[in-house]
Amino acid sequence: MKLLVVGSGGREHSLCWALSGSPLSEVIYCAPGNAGIAEVAECVDISPDDIDSLVDFTKTNHIDFVLVGPEAPLVNGLVDRLKNIGVRCFGPTASAAQLEGSKRFTKSLCEKYSIPTASYRHFSQIEDARSYINEKGAPIVVKADGLAAGKGVTVAMNIEEALAAAEDALVGDRFGNAGASIVVEEYLSGEEVSIFALCDGDNVLMLASAQDHKAVGDGDTGPNTGGMGAYSPAPIMTDVLQAEIGDQIISRTVSAMKSEGIPYTGVLFAGIMITDSGPKLIEFNVRFGDPECQVLMMRLKSDLLPALIAAADGELKDFDLRWHNQVALTVVLASKGYPNKFKQPTEISNLESISVMEDVKLFHAGTARDSSGKLQAVGGRALNVTAVGETVTEAQQKAYKAANAIDWPNGFYRRDIGWRAVAREIKKI
Repeated sequence: MKLLVVGSGGREHSLCWALSGSPLSEVIYCAPGNAGIAEVAECVDISPDDIDSLVDFTKTNHIDFVLVGPEAPLVNGLVDRLKNIGVRCFGPTASAAQLEGSKRFTKSLCEKYSIPTASYRHFSQIEDARSYINEKGAPIVVKADGLAAGKGVTVAMNIEEALAAAEDALVGDRFGNAGASIVVEEYLSGEEVSIFALCDGDNVLMLASAQDHKAVGDGDTGPNTGGMGAYSPAPIMTDVLQAEIGDQIISRTVSAMKSEGIPYTGVLFAGIMITDSGPKLIEFNVRFGDPECQVLMMRLKSDLLPALIAAADGELKDFDLRWHNQVALTVVLASKGYPNKFKQPTEISNLESISVMEDVKLFHAGTARDSSGKLQAVGGRALNVTAVGETVTEAQQKAYKAANAIDWPNGFYRRDIGWRAVAREIKKI
């Protein structure tokens, strides 16, 4: 098959890497790709937001199957356009992608179909939002209604912080149209876990669990980012808990979407808080997480491509995937200043030392080669150092040994990815 992967991040690199091992893949294109993806796929200089050009490329090159990585082209209807010309693709339609594209849509769906989540209110006027925040008090969560590149959520531990977040979105135009309205919701306490499932409109195939680190700083401090690291599986997950989440949240959502006349196909990524009263939905994403996808692909034993095709074709019933028992952990290397302003491009070197390390894989995100072939960081998150081990502690040690070997004066990374799981393992000793 001729495949097209849309996107340019670490998620897309790990997907291209996994797909390159499939005997079904004849050639893999990636639009636009990055310096690492170029090693396993043919990069095409088309932006994920340029839907017309992506559709034209798909037709001209007789692409058999398209995998859409990031959320924006999904919300903007790339899958709809491709289906209209008879191209098979993995990902939801624009109307189904509202599960990520509109927090209000998802909260309303949860309310209607009794899907457990935090209580909430929706606002487009700052005065009403202020009144509600003052009435409810803190801690409280303020979310931009639309897509904000993973940076539209503020977990406010005091009222001043919550009011400032509401002001930034509704008055300061920080997130543009995405923040023209906001959702203010109940703060959920507990431990967060990332749950993934392939969906074909009717059936659900639960994937391995993961936990990520959204905050920019050690100890989960500082502003939220697109993700600074992740590991899989999540130690908190049990078979009983996974079955409960699958039944009450994932399957119930897929059934609800079908009832609404908006069948959901693709991957459904649920951020779940394990509270004292059971698992509750924090939010949905309609694509593989980044950097969670990187650890999932490292642990996946089966061929990924047939599973994606089965989801697209409505044939997931009785389908199964096999996973390595090892733990995978990834550390994100980002440009200094991220998630705010940062210098670019900046040179990265000494990656060749990682290629000889056992059980370590380097996935590229915001990277490119300059005219002389030198590697440059051209985005906020540039590299994902991913390792596997028998324990979280072992995978963490391997990942940080590799991260420490990279020469990038303008980069930084968290030093505590996997800290909760490591603490659990130490406690058991």
